Amino acid sequence: VRAWAETYGLPVVLTNCSNNYGPYHFPEKLVPVIIINALAGKELPIYGDGSNIRDWLYVEDHADALLLVVQKGTLGRSYNIGGENERTNLELVQTLCSILDEKRPKHSGSYRDQITFVTDRPGHDARYAIDPARIRKELGWRPSVTIEEGMERTVDWYLENEAWWRPLLSRKGVGQRLGAKA
Repeated sequence: VRAWAETYGLPVVLTNCSNNYGPYHFPEKLVPVIIINALAGKELPIYGDGSNIRDWLYVEDHADALLLVVQKGTLGRSYNIGGENERTNLELVQTLCSILDEKRPKHSGSYRDQITFVTDRPGHDARYAIDPARIRKELGWRPSVTIEEGMERTVDWYLENEAWWRPLLSRKGVGQRLGAKA
């Protein structure tokens, strides 16, 4: 994109973001896999010891930031859009389990009882983080949704929209974490 902007004078702005989550998240990534597997009584797979850290960005915050960058960003600039919500994978899964325990309690026990540690992916990054200082300083943007609020909204959406995600479960690989050893 930068080369085309320089070569052809295209008016561009660029963005990079942290991990998105929220409604309509295809069930192959951590958040929807955990929600769907929990509801189905399946294991909740966590790679390694769960200490890998990710920054989580609610999808509506991401959309708001993209609109702001398009409208007010400086041409040729790159903006990092971060959720400012770093959590270990284990902490994130435990948060989802707590929300599910409250919203759709099991007959006995907690969804946390379904957590299973699996062999880590080869080359799995210990931390994904993004520095959103430029978008905060230049455009005044900050995420409006905390990880707790966003995860609760996401769980609510999956509980209310089973007709959307249930048919996807018949597709190969859906409901399974990507990148695991075969």
